[in-house]
Amino acid sequence: MSRPASSSRSRAGAAASTTANGIERLEYKPPDADARRPLLGGDGRDGDGDRRSRSRDTSVAGSFFEQVAEGIQEQDRRRIGREVVRYGGFCWAIVNCLCAGSITAFSLYGPLFLSHLKYTQLQVNLVSITAELAMYLPVPAFGYLCDRIGPGWCSLLSGCFFGIGYILAAFTYHSGPPPSAKGDGWPFWVMVVSFIGVGMGTSCMYLSAVTTCAKNFGRGNYKGLALAAPIAAFGLSGMWLSQVGSHFFSERRPDGRNGDVSVYHFFLFLGLLLLAVGTIGTITLQVVDEDLMIDTAIDHLEQSGLLAEDDEYFRRATVTHGYGTMEPADLSESTVDFLRSEAEMMKAKAEEDRRRKTLLLNAETRRFLKDHTMWWLAAGFFLVTGPGEAFINNMGTIIGTLYPPDVAMDEIPTTPATHVSIVAITSTIARLLTGTLSDLLAPKAEEIPSHLRGPNSLASSLASLEPRPKRFTLSRMVFLLAFAILLSLGQILLASGLIQNHGTRFAAVSALVGAGYGAAFSLVPIVVSVVWGVENIGTNWGIVAMMPAGGAAVWGAIYSAVYESAARREGDGGGDGDRLCYGTACYAPTFWAMAASVWVACGLWFWAWRGKGGWRSRGIAV
Repeated sequence: MSRPASSSRSRAGAAASTTANGIERLEYKPPDADARRPLLGGDGRDGDGDRRSRSRDTSVAGSFFEQVAEGIQEQDRRRIGREVVRYGGFCWAIVNCLCAGSITAFSLYGPLFLSHLKYTQLQVNLVSITAELAMYLPVPAFGYLCDRIGPGWCSLLSGCFFGIGYILAAFTYHSGPPPSAKGDGWPFWVMVVSFIGVGMGTSCMYLSAVTTCAKNFGRGNYKGLALAAPIAAFGLSGMWLSQVGSHFFSERRPDGRNGDVSVYHFFLFLGLLLLAVGTIGTITLQVVDEDLMIDTAIDHLEQSGLLAEDDEYFRRATVTHGYGTMEPADLSESTVDFLRSEAEMMKAKAEEDRRRKTLLLNAETRRFLKDHTMWWLAAGFFLVTGPGEAFINNMGTIIGTLYPPDVAMDEIPTTPATHVSIVAITSTIARLLTGTLSDLLAPKAEEIPSHLRGPNSLASSLASLEPRPKRFTLSRMVFLLAFAILLSLGQILLASGLIQNHGTRFAAVSALVGAGYGAAFSLVPIVVSVVWGVENIGTNWGIVAMMPAGGAAVWGAIYSAVYESAARREGDGGGDGDRLCYGTACYAPTFWAMAASVWVACGLWFWAWRGKGGWRSRGIAV
């Protein structure tokens, strides 16, 4: 149907047409134009319709490429965001560990428990042993929490433990000697309870940092350094905190020099600092791409036959994306019902993912506990770290035994704070050195460990075809055994009596013990991650990390028994009230036994590595 023109202007300048669906269109036609040319450019070559068609084609193509470009930009933004989270978490893990090792400064104020609170040597050791037990025994539980709910929440928990523990300890110390020492202060058991909080906070904060680094960097080429850095920072924490305590929280003597640390103010400072650090870690300590890591580990375990492929927990739900760009009010009833069903599927998938993760981690834990080499590794760790912990906790009283009681403590040419720093520095250097060198020199671990491959898997079939360029390698176990021997040399040097009456030589003992102790704490978790993977590293390393608790308790009790036995034989001897024993009899038997303990540990580690059914025979590159 056409509309008749009403004037000569209309006839000359306009024409009506009807489209195929009956909707009329009015097109402008210049007076001098060819009357025979179709108004809509129907020839497809030079009319307005052709221009609109090209415009539509250009618009569609442009829209497509714009979407591609936007998709690439979105992927880049997500990738950059993940890297920011990954490296931001790494940086704050270092901060966490730089503060978490406050318990290693125990020697700074341990002797003051003797003089100010009138505790016995056994009571002082009981406080430190309690802290060690609280630090190591709950480690598997904290590791479990890190693996299941994430390291951030464990960091918050650690801040609460530290805040409560140190503030309670500060007021207990400020109250004075307990009734058992004929004083009016709070009972001795309150100090013990406060250090339970300190010990638990230490392990919780340390594990949250190490778990974050292990999971975010454990599959790269520098996993040794990524783990060694926070562990080294943990060892360094005792140094800077002891220096802060001895310089900024010390009591002033009449001559203006720094005296003993003001334990009350130092404890308050530690409580508030660590509460803040743990709280910030709640936000910063996050694991990147954990779902991908879990799926990869599940595939590996399925190939090995350790998980059944038809397990009910391994059904994969298909989630269809809905109409996200439209308002809900603009959708039809059927579309809304469809999207509701999709939401239920997404909820079911999230629950399925949680079940899959739990199943994987439980299977990894069972495999870890059933591996006999794990027990050899853990036993060796018990025999090495226990003597190291006992030495660090008792450096203050050991230094007091080097000179006769008539020599005042401030006249001894060395201080506990100095040796806390020496242990921290050498421990840090050893951790960084072993972590870095193990990355460069250790045999390269296979992407799918041989003990997780099924006999008919593609990885096993291709393994023999892969070229293996020869290069110089040195196993992590070589580093571990060498540094353990260095630790035993420091114990032998002290037990031999060469340090007696020569306090300046004590630095050699502190350096050797610190290096061996630090290397053990750096290399053993790396070995655990290499042999048993990083998916369950919090739980697996937590189980092994329990061992120093028993070692510290045993060797702390042995040292206390030897010390007090020698003190009873010699009598109190006068002195300044916090030195009860003098001479090699106070410590030599303990440190000869400690050296023998380390040698036994070396034998156990060597058997786990090279013995029958050990890692070398399984083809595991440690």
